[in-house]
Amino acid sequence: MTKRPIKITVRLSQTEAARLNTLASECSSKKEPLIRNLIMGVEIKPRPTEKQLRLVREISGIANNINQITRLANTVKSVSPAQVEELQRLCSEALSLVRESL
Repeated sequence: MTKRPIKITVRLSQTEAARLNTLASECSSKKEPLIRNLIMGVEIKPRPTEKQLRLVREISGIANNINQITRLANTVKSVSPAQVEELQRLCSEALSLVRESL
């Protein structure tokens, strides 16, 4: 663990303190590490929402299905019209999920 011998006290207004608390909560971070990251110029990103995490899981599953169909087509060296339709359906489903989340 890095030693931090220098202590700095900062006074904040109610608004500033509320913003710091909100930012720390959104990023799932404690305030001290968050302030250190801000000082070092680290881009602070809020943690993904549950809806975004579900979307990523669903799209990952769709991508896995597309990959399985592609591997099969590559092995057999042909693609049936039903497989092409299934690929199109999966791609459309992924696109609609992304559009719903925006």
